[in-house]
Amino acid sequence: MVTSPETEPPYVELCAQSHLSFLQATAAVEDLIERAVELGYAGLAITEDCSLISAPRAHVAAREKGLKLILGSRFRLVDGQELVLLVQDVSGYAALARLITLARGRADKGEYRLEWGDLSPCPGLLAIFLPDWERAEEPPETLRELSGYWGTERLRLGLVLRYQGDHSQRLARLRHWTARTGIRGLACGAVTMARRRERFLLDVLTAIRRGRPLSELGFALAANGEAHLRSRAQLAAIYPQDLLAETLAVAASCDFSLDRLQYRYPPGSCPPGQNPEEYLKVLARAGLARRYLDGVPEKVARQLEEELRIVHELDYGQYFLTVHEIVHFAKSRGILCQGRGSAANSVLCYALGITEVDPARSNLLFSRFLSRERGEPPDIDVDFEHERREEVIQFVFARYGRRHAALTASIRHYRPRSALRDAARALGFSAAEQDALGRDLAWWDGRRIRPERLQEAGFDPESPAVQRLLVVANALVGLPRHLSQHVGGMVLSAEALDALVPIEPARMAGRTVIQWDKNDLDLLGILKVDLLALGMLSVLRRALDDLGLGLEGIPPEDPAVYAMLQRGESLGVFQVESRAQMSMLPRLKPRCFYDLVIEVAIIRPGPIQGGMVHPYLRRREGVEAVHYPGPEVRKVLERTLGVPIFQEQVMQIAMEAAGFDADAADGLRRAMAAWRRHGNLGPYQDRLRAGLQARGYDEAFARQLCQQIQGFAEYGFPESHAASFALLVYASAWIKCHHPAVFCAALLNSQPMGFYAPAQIVAEARERGVQVLPLSIRHSVWESRARGGSLRLGFHQLRGLPQAVADRIVAWREQGGSLDPVALVRELGCPRAEVERLARAGAWEDEGQDRRQSLWQVAAVREATALPLAPAAEPEVPLAATPAAARCRIDYAQLGLSLGPHPLHFLRQRLQAEGYRPIAELLRAPAGGGKGVAGLVTHRQRPATAHGTVFLTLEDESGRINVIVWPSRVEPWRRAILQGRLLGVRGKLERDGRVCHLIAQSLTDYSQWLGELATRSRDFC
Repeated sequence: MVTSPETEPPYVELCAQSHLSFLQATAAVEDLIERAVELGYAGLAITEDCSLISAPRAHVAAREKGLKLILGSRFRLVDGQELVLLVQDVSGYAALARLITLARGRADKGEYRLEWGDLSPCPGLLAIFLPDWERAEEPPETLRELSGYWGTERLRLGLVLRYQGDHSQRLARLRHWTARTGIRGLACGAVTMARRRERFLLDVLTAIRRGRPLSELGFALAANGEAHLRSRAQLAAIYPQDLLAETLAVAASCDFSLDRLQYRYPPGSCPPGQNPEEYLKVLARAGLARRYLDGVPEKVARQLEEELRIVHELDYGQYFLTVHEIVHFAKSRGILCQGRGSAANSVLCYALGITEVDPARSNLLFSRFLSRERGEPPDIDVDFEHERREEVIQFVFARYGRRHAALTASIRHYRPRSALRDAARALGFSAAEQDALGRDLAWWDGRRIRPERLQEAGFDPESPAVQRLLVVANALVGLPRHLSQHVGGMVLSAEALDALVPIEPARMAGRTVIQWDKNDLDLLGILKVDLLALGMLSVLRRALDDLGLGLEGIPPEDPAVYAMLQRGESLGVFQVESRAQMSMLPRLKPRCFYDLVIEVAIIRPGPIQGGMVHPYLRRREGVEAVHYPGPEVRKVLERTLGVPIFQEQVMQIAMEAAGFDADAADGLRRAMAAWRRHGNLGPYQDRLRAGLQARGYDEAFARQLCQQIQGFAEYGFPESHAASFALLVYASAWIKCHHPAVFCAALLNSQPMGFYAPAQIVAEARERGVQVLPLSIRHSVWESRARGGSLRLGFHQLRGLPQAVADRIVAWREQGGSLDPVALVRELGCPRAEVERLARAGAWEDEGQDRRQSLWQVAAVREATALPLAPAAEPEVPLAATPAAARCRIDYAQLGLSLGPHPLHFLRQRLQAEGYRPIAELLRAPAGGGKGVAGLVTHRQRPATAHGTVFLTLEDESGRINVIVWPSRVEPWRRAILQGRLLGVRGKLERDGRVCHLIAQSLTDYSQWLGELATRSRDFC
């Protein structure tokens, strides 16, 4: 019978998974909903595998498309049987979320375990049992038990038909089961694809999930491509009408939407019997009194009262009390912390000790942080020492309870490299081939893998196998791979959080994560507190402890600190240690704290793409006159010489010169944030131009301002954020300037972090006069330690050495125990492998014992035997001293650095023969062409603002130099740029004051000369 869309029976698909059921389905939830609408479905149930991860996105998409959405989840129980649970009401949603939390909580990350006994009681849920109709002849006892306490009204039997030649048999068994149990049946697609053409991708995902190539999966793969959303005509041709109609009856019984969920923030740290809003006022006013010992400035006091009024109106008082409590806890434990971002626009945050930016010294724009009209919760970011942040996170868990606090999730997607590796594994490529495939990929290649990249790796792009690989890998790019945890966002709830969203264990012990991505939280207005890790705070805490100081004890505005920064000597200094910042410092010549605020913000995509950097520098140097197109603009931009450098300035211009109110200015900020997606500023662009014109500003200025705003849309710093960071810039620079040994030790002890490897940190400290002493079995402790102008390397620098072993040696040493290698093994009981590790690293060289001699002694230690035999006497064997080149190679492998000659010292004659001069010699040469140097690659960068230019930093025994590779030369030298460890570069030396760089005209890879030397570079970060 031929049917038309009008005569086709209505249908609701009650079991569909999106690609957020990781590696089990192919389509985004938005695609499933769009396809269901195209097919004329009366509704759709999204039922991820033991998950509600896609619920917020499904809710938004279904509302936009006008489709009835049913939320649920699909489960495989411990005995292998499957069922789908659908939410009927609010109680059912809470029951399902808690059930998922229970199942996930008793299994490892990414797994779950659900038992039949867990299903009672579960009010507000309807279950669809999905039997294996090929094997199950009679209803299992578990189903009978379930119907006993759920009732047959909340149970259905799902029939999945997919043209496998067994339709009549399956239907007959369904009728038999219905007769035996009284449970009605319904049609079910068990959908994992939006369209049939996605079948190949589904097979690949199956292979990846099972960890085996496609060729070995056999019947584990889907028999055909029918697990997609099918037309109602197709369904009518294979299902009886009553089974299709039953899907509508079930859908009608499911009356739930996420709009019906209620979220409440938990009570903050308000003492019993006190009003939270009044208590917040007391804390804030007392905080300002402590901040301003000579009296609170009137402007600041007025601003605080206005902020408190807005916080009260929006009912966010408890939120601020919570953040204050967390910061207070950290400070009570001696953990350095500091708020940043838009929160630094708030006097309230300053008064509560959350931020450290003095509002009396800043141009605050509170609406950048919180406004009445914005409808968004405040977002406070607090940085903590990266090594101690976990103490803070665990405090929050303990304070609020595991059912009321969890970390925010982050969905990880396939990128080209991971997609290529997993696709190759699924298609049967060998492990060696998998390693080779992604070696030549770079982030700037974009999201599509091109055939020439594989050809460069030695693969034939015309080969059918390689062509299949490209198709599969490109299809994987962008698909969700797994659920991870956000870098620090924590969600708190007054009600049990697992009634709002399921919670599951994180991979890290002691942490739990909600199933919703951080970007989905705004749907319910859920607040999060960002507890972030910052390595520089760990460095500062260590250094300040050594010096017996607090941050407040660092003298302000020290001319010696600014003189050091003006010379570009900022290796290791927070935020200004990159190649670009080191080049900018001698040009900007910071002389005061506000100059550091500008320095932090100016080397960002916003100012660079908006064409603001060079005009600012020219005006600062007096080469270009400072010009203001009007008095309102002068008021906003006078501190930055008429050039907008901060996000707040753009918003303030809109307010002062174009008539925007605070909330409209914030709308402009959000339009800037959406620039990448929409490519325009929406109605704000026209409103901005009209407002400027009405106040006498010409069209040229309006056009230039819009161009600058587009630059900020890419990435621009708010002034408050830059000011928060500038505080740490100055503190770290002061310690480096006056206590270089302490600063170096703190950097080494806080690794891994920062822009430079230990080898560069130590080399630069030695250049500054620090005496760096080697690892010593007699003098070293776990961490590197500074004393006066010297620094002793610690045991932590030895790769692979457990701290427990080092601590045992130190304790043994303090008790007067023998430090002989044999004694450490026999008497102290140190593992032999660890003593060998110490010997290879030269830990006994301070004792006058060469590495080979130490290793020989350890090798003489025999394993204990059951026989009481005396140790055999070992003959004295004269061993030649370890050659300097070998010591260097071992040091780099064991310690990541060497205190002996630089690796290139041993290659200098060969490099000289090739015409390469030492870097220090080149830096003294006049500008011009024909220059050549060779060095180890320490950094590779390709900023998005550089239009394809690659920047390399090379190092030899005499110094460092930056190399510029223009875009036209990147592809010809691609492999050397991406993989080369020792590069020879010839080109033109350019000089701008103290800043020198080499423009590459030829580039040669000499990495093979390094042999097994272990070098490290920081690539494209």
